[in-house]
Amino acid sequence: MVDETASAAEAAQAGELAGLDGLLAGLRAGGDPTRLRLLVLLARGDLNVKDLTQILGQSQPRISRHLKLLTEAGLIDRFREGSWVFFRLAETGPEAALARHIVVLLRPDEPVIARDLERLAAVKAERAQVAARYFRDQAADWDRLRALHVDEGEVESAMLAALGAGPFERMLDIGTGTGRVLELLAPRIARGVGVDSSHEMLSFARAKLERGGFDHCQVRHGDLFNLPFEAGSFDVVTIHQVLHYLDDPAAAIGEAARMLGPGGVLLIVDFAPHELEFLREEQAHRRLGFSSEQMAPWIGEAGLVLEAETQLSRPDSGGKPGLTVLLWLARAAAGAGAADKKTQLESVI
Repeated sequence: MVDETASAAEAAQAGELAGLDGLLAGLRAGGDPTRLRLLVLLARGDLNVKDLTQILGQSQPRISRHLKLLTEAGLIDRFREGSWVFFRLAETGPEAALARHIVVLLRPDEPVIARDLERLAAVKAERAQVAARYFRDQAADWDRLRALHVDEGEVESAMLAALGAGPFERMLDIGTGTGRVLELLAPRIARGVGVDSSHEMLSFARAKLERGGFDHCQVRHGDLFNLPFEAGSFDVVTIHQVLHYLDDPAAAIGEAARMLGPGGVLLIVDFAPHELEFLREEQAHRRLGFSSEQMAPWIGEAGLVLEAETQLSRPDSGGKPGLTVLLWLARAAAGAGAADKKTQLESVI
């Protein structure tokens, strides 16, 4: 049931913030049956043109025209992921408030919308199956690596303890992979975004987040050395088991620090130095772990203060060496960030 008081308040806010011209442009863009249906669908997650043509049963050119109008009016966001382009209901700004209000007023049990949502569920189920097949094909290697170090549950508990209860407004997970860190921190954040360069992993992560009902979390394709966000946009940034794949970990830490607003925290999780050469040969690890002597200067050069370090070791089993996992928690200065940092919490994602 629609909360009419809340809806009226949000509508008034949208109208006040957007101004007359912006409000009229938004209403004109939304004033079409197909575009109203698109808003309802895009309020439920990231979808591409192929998904939307399959759900609505309309041609690709027609759907693309409607999406273009909605994007120009600021009611939806458009972002590229390789050769694909995804769309989602806008999340910030007065136009986003208007879009949310329109969606709230549309009843999900209205016959046309109900059928759209049924088809949406089928599309998401199909997408989840494709992603699951990919991950299943990789499972043997993942399981082999996990068996070498302390239980992942212990690592995750340590991550939660290091970050604290929050709540946090904006979180960024760099090299998000399966989206597990977003899933783990979802109860403590208002908005979360994960960035990864692997389209297959992004597909898996997107399906996993949708299945878990984490609509406030998203994933994006991107370069972790040149992240597609304004400096100072996040109050939490995580880099979980990513740095050992990189030729230049220090540059990645510097870019992560650039994302932090004043007082924001960076949590890095990776392996301590080890001698398991097969990880370099078979798993594409560029670095065989990191010492505190390596990590501390990189964190300092990024303009952050190292606040805490946690070590989690796995006992040797059958004479086989285990991997030690290290967690580093660093914080940006409360009053100012790096040279070009400026808090942008209201304009990210």
